[in-house]
Amino acid sequence: MKLCSRTMAYCYAILLRLCLLYSIFSSPNLSTASIQQDPSSSDEAIISRFQQYLQINTAQPSPQYYQAADFILSQAKSLSLESQSIEFVKTKPVILLKWAGSDPSLPSILLNSHTDVVPAEHDKWAHHPFSAHLDSDGNVYARGSQDMKCVGMQYLEAIRRLKASGFQPLRSVYLSFVPDEEIGGHDGAEKLAQSDVFEKLNVGIVLDEGLASPDENYRAFYAERSPWWLVIKAIGAPGHGAKLYDNTAMENLLKSIESVRRFRASQFDLVKAGLKAQGEVVSVNMVFLKAGTPSPTGFVMNLQPSEAEAGFDIRIPPTADSESLERRIAEEWAPASRNMTFRLGQFKQKVSVLDKYGRPVLTATDSSNPWWNLLEEAVKKANGKLGKPEIFPASTDARYFRDLGLPAIGFSPMANTPILLHDHNEFLNKAEYLKGIEVYESIIKAYASYSEHSISGDSKDEL
Repeated sequence: MKLCSRTMAYCYAILLRLCLLYSIFSSPNLSTASIQQDPSSSDEAIISRFQQYLQINTAQPSPQYYQAADFILSQAKSLSLESQSIEFVKTKPVILLKWAGSDPSLPSILLNSHTDVVPAEHDKWAHHPFSAHLDSDGNVYARGSQDMKCVGMQYLEAIRRLKASGFQPLRSVYLSFVPDEEIGGHDGAEKLAQSDVFEKLNVGIVLDEGLASPDENYRAFYAERSPWWLVIKAIGAPGHGAKLYDNTAMENLLKSIESVRRFRASQFDLVKAGLKAQGEVVSVNMVFLKAGTPSPTGFVMNLQPSEAEAGFDIRIPPTADSESLERRIAEEWAPASRNMTFRLGQFKQKVSVLDKYGRPVLTATDSSNPWWNLLEEAVKKANGKLGKPEIFPASTDARYFRDLGLPAIGFSPMANTPILLHDHNEFLNKAEYLKGIEVYESIIKAYASYSEHSISGDSKDEL
């Protein structure tokens, strides 16, 4: 049987294609995986970039900010993101990246992270805190692995994946890498939030850091406690160490310390009983005690001092009655009737629990806030679980954005992970880090695709 010329040509073309495919896949220098996958998107490459960032020593008080900035800018270039370095304060660069959305009129997304970390006592660590050591269990040991270089890199890696998939954001997505969060954020996030640069970003929602979760549920924070740093000072007549006096400086200060201790215990009891979370109570911890007359061998033992001071770190949730606490300080903890005085904010300004509109500094976690609903749905879509929304027990840069009336959510996707921020041997498991990238990919996609036009202008203040 003879084949027609058209059939023969078709068979010949098929044969050529099969030969070509065979030559490609049988080549020793080219595998199926290398064709289908960009090497920069492999788990090994992702972890390597994480390690590189961790290895830059940005510990206070002398962070290597410029090295960190150069690294971040290099990542932005590889992703074709717009970038700029801004120094509101000299030697403290704020890095701002932009992934332009197709509709710039819509409020944008801001993904914030800080580049600095707290100091580490090297001799207390199993591995050098800036080696980013990866052990056999997949744990990456480094200062900043949880707080919060992980999050900054997860933002970038999530965008890398979204870009590779061909996703185009509707809203513009900004990434800010700010300095000095660990010492108050005054020269970093605070300066950024108050700047004309920030005003022009037209931000509608801010994501910032959260905390690791020891269980399977990710933690999300809608508010945080404000820091009040209190110093109480007692004054009394000096006297011989053997004589009993009324109202000595030390006696009066000890009365105050005992009053503070009772208040602290009452708040802590609520946490221990499970009635409130730690972020929902007022915490008070004495951080220094200064008294006595120094001598070459220590202190003069036969002289009662005329002055004594104690310092307290107080953290107040936005739901607390701050005016009532101030009255307690003036009337019970440091009453003038006992020759006592007090100062709030000796080391930094006393932070208000109200925003510029006089409202509690918190972000809604109900149907009135579509950003919260989108977060819940995105985490679920990434096969994650979100726990009950919380008040952050300490302070983050998110407060500077909430002060403007903007919704800001603290979120660090680290489940089944011990809370080790500021601790020795801080680490994050490789698998958790990679899973967190998937979660952020889902969140950024959901946020950047949100098309509700009503969230603009003054209406965003109502969220």
